[in-house]
Formats: sequence, C-alpha cells, structure tokens
Amino acid sequence: MFATRVYDSIVVGAGHAGCEAAHAAARMGCRTLLVTIDLDKLAHMSCNPSIGGPAKGHLVREIDALGGLMGQITDRAFIQIRTLNESKGVAVQALRAQADKRLYARLMKEALERTPNLDLRQAMVERIVPLADAEDGARFALVTHTGWQYRARTLVLTTGTFLRGRAVTGTAVWEAGRAGEAPARALAEDLGGLGFPLVRLKTGTPPRIDARTVDFTQSDVQYGSSEPASFGHYADGEMPTPGYSGPPASVYPQVRQGEWRDQLPCYLVHTSPAFHEIVRTNLDRAPLFSGVIEGIGPRYCPSIEDKIVRFADKERHGMFLEPEGWETSEMYVQGCNTSLPEDVQWAMLRSVPALAHVELMRSGYAIEYDAVASGEISADLAAKRLPGLYLAGQINGTTGYEEAAAQGLMAGINAARAVQGADPVLLGREQAYIGVLLDDLTTREIREPYRMFTSRAEHRLLLRSDNADMRLTPLAAELGMVESARAQAVAQRAAAIADLQQQLAGWRVFPSAGTNARLGAQGLAALGEEATAETLLRRPETSYTQLQAALDLPPASDLVAAQVTIAVRYAGYLARQQREVARMRSMHTRRIPAGFDYAAVRGLRNEARQVLQRFTPATVGQAGRLAGVNPADLAVLVVALERMGRTHETEEAHHKGTETTRMST
Repeated sequence: MFATRVYDSIVVGAGHAGCEAAHAAARMGCRTLLVTIDLDKLAHMSCNPSIGGPAKGHLVREIDALGGLMGQITDRAFIQIRTLNESKGVAVQALRAQADKRLYARLMKEALERTPNLDLRQAMVERIVPLADAEDGARFALVTHTGWQYRARTLVLTTGTFLRGRAVTGTAVWEAGRAGEAPARALAEDLGGLGFPLVRLKTGTPPRIDARTVDFTQSDVQYGSSEPASFGHYADGEMPTPGYSGPPASVYPQVRQGEWRDQLPCYLVHTSPAFHEIVRTNLDRAPLFSGVIEGIGPRYCPSIEDKIVRFADKERHGMFLEPEGWETSEMYVQGCNTSLPEDVQWAMLRSVPALAHVELMRSGYAIEYDAVASGEISADLAAKRLPGLYLAGQINGTTGYEEAAAQGLMAGINAARAVQGADPVLLGREQAYIGVLLDDLTTREIREPYRMFTSRAEHRLLLRSDNADMRLTPLAAELGMVESARAQAVAQRAAAIADLQQQLAGWRVFPSAGTNARLGAQGLAALGEEATAETLLRRPETSYTQLQAALDLPPASDLVAAQVTIAVRYAGYLARQQREVARMRSMHTRRIPAGFDYAAVRGLRNEARQVLQRFTPATVGQAGRLAGVNPADLAVLVVALERMGRTHETEEAHHKGTETTRMST
C-alpha cells in the first residue's frame, strides 16, 4: 500500500534539524512531508532546554536571518535570556536563553501546522528504497513499520540519536532513541545495507531534580537580562509576546518581575570534596570506564565522572540549576551529565550543601547511537552515494540543537533547490557560522560529536551576532524564505548605517569652551584639538547617544547607532579581515569539477590522493583544509587544474576552427 501523492521532499525525524528542514522546503514552494516516530515529541529538548551561547547563539541569529524558525520560537518560549561575554569583544558576545521545553515544542508544532505545503505524519520509517526511472518522478519510496509507503523526489534524514540508540545508566542498558522512546534499528540496518559506513557516538544527560527540595539560599543567583534581547530580527522596539501567561511556579525565589519581561533565575552550585570522593569510589561501576559504553562522547561537554578523572587537580566544578519551564518545579542540573548508577547519582548530588535533601525526578543516562561516517556528504549536505538524499543533524556527527537546526535549514533549502532544478546554496566560511559548520563537516574527520565554537571561525569579527540579518537576509529574500518587506527593511538599515558613518567622518568638531561644556554635560572628556565626530566615537567610554546630544548629530535608531559604533571602533580590524577574505577567495574559490580524476594527477602524495578521493572537495579551498593535504599537494592540484583548463580551451578552439572550416567549405 502506498500514498498516491508524490512529495517533492520528505523529511524523516522531527527534532530541531527536521523541523527547520521541513519548514524551509515547504516555504520555498515544495510539497513536503515531515515524518516522525511521535508527533507529541516534535522539537523535544531531550537535553538542557537552553538555546544559544558562544557561537551557538550566532547560529540561531543566522537561522533567523535566513527565515528559519528557531530564533523566534525561542523568543516566545524563553524564561530567561542573557548576553554572554559582555566584557569581551563584540565578535564573541552571544545570547543564551533558557526555554520552557514544553512550550517550545508546542509553539514549534503550531508553526509547522500553519505552514502551507507541509503535511505531518506519525510513523516509524524502516526502509529507504531508491527508485530508478519512476513514471511519477519519485526517486525514493519510504516504507514504514506498518508497511505503508510514501514516495518523494528528495529525502532529508534527520534521525538524531535514534539510529540503533541505546540508553545506559549503571548496569542498566535498554534500547532507546531517548528515554521512553523506541530506537530506529531497522532504518540503521537499511542505511548500512545501502553502503553508508556508520560510526558509534555517545551523548549524555544529567539528573533532573525537584526544585521544592533545593535550598536556594546556598546557591548563587543568575538573573536574566534587564534589557530587551532577542534571537529574532524585529523592527526597532518590537518584541514578541511571551507564549506563557500567569505566575510562574511558586517554588522559585527571586523571580525578576516588573521589567521588560518576567524571567526566572538560574542558580549556581558547586561540587564538594565528598561529591568527588563518591564518584571516585564508584568508578568501577561507571559505564564510561567499565567498557559498557563504546561510543565516543563530546570532549567539550564531558560527563561529571570524566571531569573528575581528567581534572583531578580541580577541587570543585560548577553546576547550574536551571528551571525546565515556567510552571514546573523540575530543574535541570547543567554540568552534571552522567551515566553512573542511580544510587550513586542520589549520593553525589546530596553531598552538595544546597542539594542535601534533594529528590531526583529523573536519573541521568547516556545515549549511544549511530552516525554516518565523515566523507559521505557534500557541502550542500547531499549524500554522495545516493543522489537526492540529504543528511542533517546528529546523523552527521554533530551535537547541539543549534548545529542541528542550522544543518536542517540548509538541507531543506538545498532539497528544494534540487527539485526546482536550481544550483545548491553554499555559504562560505567568510559569510556565516553556518558556512564554517558545513565546511568543517565536509573537510574534517569527525571523530567525536562536533560542537561549534567562535574559535572555529577565522573571520569571526565579520560574522558577529549583531549583523546576521545584513549578511544573510538578502539571500533569504532571493530564496523566498522571507518577505520582501523584511529584506527591504534590512537594506534600508544598511544604507542608513553607511550614510551616518559617512556623515560622522566629515563632521568636524573644533575645541572651544562651548563645545567642551556640551561634551562635559554628557559626561564626555573635553576636546583639546580638532577632530571628527567619527574620531570621538572611537573613544571606548563614548556612546552615540551622548555624542548626538553634545554635537547635535543626526538622529539614529538604536540598531543603526550600535552598528555604526562597531564599524567605527573596529575599522582597522574589519578592513584587515576583509582583505584576508578577498585574498583567500581569489586563491581558494576555484572549483574542482565533479568526478575530477585525482589518480591522474602526477606528483600528489598517496595520502593526499586518498583523502581527496574520499572527501571529493568542491573547491581548492576545501581541499586545502583537509587533514592529509599539505601546501605542496595543493600546489600540485592547482597546476593540474590549470593544465586541464588550458587543455579544455585548446580543444574548444580546435573545435571552433574545425566548424569554421566545415562551414566555409
């Protein structure tokens, strides 16, 4: 039995990658189907219900700038939001929000149900059947656990941790994609049968605790922002309405109310010497060390037992107690991922003074799952061995909601482009953190779950969180992902920024008693010599608002003023990065033809040849970033490409000459 409709795109899995992929493909006009094991767990936050942080917050801003959903859903669902790294440079400042996990999932489901061209189905996909020369244009048939079939022109797999997933707590091991949810064993076996090499990875969760049993007086309170903040891009002064109403759970003290938005605080506690001793005493029962767990976990988000072993010299580790929602008393113990036996989890948590009488609501557990090995996807997230198939999220070896959503968005866009007969959208490393993410996934051997950091972006001053819409919304408008009015507003703001910056550069200010009096009235230092308004704005202690009032400068919105201030103060650094981008682009944007014969390139080392044949980079730049390809190999490759280009030109000239002779004859 099969459905009569042929979908342009089918997305399998409705986690953060799947939701963005399905929304993007449908938004671009493709008839799309989103299939998931449990529609009630759509967009479920199985780990910490937080969004953002360094680099991750940049990804969310870029997702929103491209027309994705995550940013604006988070803005309605967050119970706290903060700007991290405020004392550092603008390149690494980023938003982080604590979301109401149930509300986030509900709002995402409602958004998808309102999306034209998009159908939702609950089913477990067990087989992928490639089709050849089907009369209806379908390239795939998907067979579900009930035997029902769906047919599609393109397919996006976003399977998360469900491929042969198993959960581990102490000696207890059970099959699960997440706690309480069945794994996708048949689909994993089917992918292996289609030739995809699979690797085993691992992630973890911490215990969840009852806030009613926490002594908050022995914790440090972490408040949200007192100033309006959002992941979404809105008009000046416009902020989304919270998705919750009414008072929060009464158990939380020190709720911040009466400002721009009510928020719940988070609470910092630390491990104790007794905590460390309990963990060390039970390491022989720890699945991470006993051999029960085989998968490789994320190095930058280790379990608490791994931290205590690896950093034996540290006397304590911080843990954040973070509410899981506006009305629930369930809290997440951030920084305490563990798969230790449940009795050990009770004992170690109760050794912390603030948690001396704590009650666990859910014990922590580890999840092992299959992912597709490196080298199997192109920069557009298309599977190399099966045309029309796209992979996004943890199936590609990444970790994190934000990394998954970014991949899902681009996979959905490129699946739609394939259906429409258009070229894929490829973002460069100098264009977006999303570009850095996808380039890393297609040029690096992923040996552990990949997480995005600002340090991975060599052009991070250009890829700031504050300018994501100016970088990417024009492209989103071309793709049909955002309304033209939104793109026009971005263009108008960019023009206003350029105009104001030009005015400030030519606005001459002369020292005088009157000028210095006006500067002093705004709390600004006196002027000793002639300067421009642009020069004065470079002073770290000077804001545009102060300078505008003192010098009667043109009015500007907060967004325009902030952008101009950054452009003025970082002008030298920005110019340097732009020059570096131009230099790298001229060297490395040269494309490598599909099917290029590396075996025929004389002078390539065997290691480089094998790596190039495996990853099949799209450009010389990507080839140069592959581990195992050195500068000498790159030079050999460039010469081979140039030689191939000259040969092609000669053949074309010969062909044209032959045609001319034939015509004259």
